[in-house]
Amino acid sequence: MTKERRQVVRFLFVKLDPAWRRLPADQQVAHKEEFGKTIKSFHAKLLLRTYSLVGARGDCDLLLWHAAENLETLQRLQTAVFSTSLGAFFSVAYSYLGMTRKSIYQFPDDPKHDEQLTVQPADNKYLFVYPFVKSRPWYAMPKERRQTAMDEHVRIGRKYPTIRLNTIYSYGLDDQEHVVAFEGDDPGEFLDLVMELRETEASSYTLRDTPTFTCLQMSLYEALDTLGGASARALLDLSPAQSNGFTPVADVAEIPPGGSKRVYLGSDAIAIFNVGGSFYACSDRCTHGRASLSEGAVNTTTCILTCPWHGGTFDLKTGQPTGGPPLAPVKTYQVKVDGVRLLVG
Repeated sequence: MTKERRQVVRFLFVKLDPAWRRLPADQQVAHKEEFGKTIKSFHAKLLLRTYSLVGARGDCDLLLWHAAENLETLQRLQTAVFSTSLGAFFSVAYSYLGMTRKSIYQFPDDPKHDEQLTVQPADNKYLFVYPFVKSRPWYAMPKERRQTAMDEHVRIGRKYPTIRLNTIYSYGLDDQEHVVAFEGDDPGEFLDLVMELRETEASSYTLRDTPTFTCLQMSLYEALDTLGGASARALLDLSPAQSNGFTPVADVAEIPPGGSKRVYLGSDAIAIFNVGGSFYACSDRCTHGRASLSEGAVNTTTCILTCPWHGGTFDLKTGQPTGGPPLAPVKTYQVKVDGVRLLVG
């Protein structure tokens, strides 16, 4: 049984019933507000990014890309979403499920390539998503030959440094074997990358890699407005944050002294640590190899956090690297205790 702390990841594509656009404007706004508040009620429980496909595909309108610690959380999210008034007009166009895990291939020149145990979306404008399946002859080849083919694949990918790859594993969990999601700001550059990859040996063993989705990243209410109907622009500033700018993310009892926990603040994963009764929070992603810092060890005397993968260290109070491979600091957050709740801001 794996000891890796993996995430369950889902790409949920939904289609809106056109009948919704014929509702009165006040109902449309109310539906968008209810939908938004329902999504935001899962704040700190999972990571979620919203994308619009309006104008890019005709068979789906929105993508909810979400990752959580367990499948039950994703199930509760969909149940809540489809219980809203707007959710009653949505149908599932496509759904792809998988998990994060380390690659079986080795890329010593690019150590972060195979270390994807947590989903860490970037801020790129576009997301290109497709499921794919390799042919059985691919798995019949010796692993050394497959490694050589993957080396070629990676070399080409490095020629396009602004395109970032996320690979999700679906073996036995869904119909596909992987779901790949490329982040970038230029569709033309992604097109050139895919054309060049088509000529590689690894690509010749691809059995299926459709459908393909071009998704535009937007805030939740901006994405809802692409559906048409009355604008939800006035709702854009709504958030689950408290009036003082802090957001509840966990209960104090969940993180005992010496403990840690990964929580979510919007689309950001955050690691919270209890160091001798004092709480500290920083980005969960190591700036070197993207490791989950919530799994690291903290020196309770110096308040120095050690990355679990490559031994890099950070000062939890400032986020500055203090040793090892990392050169860039991690983002830190303020933590407040409000009764039994922990708030981050």
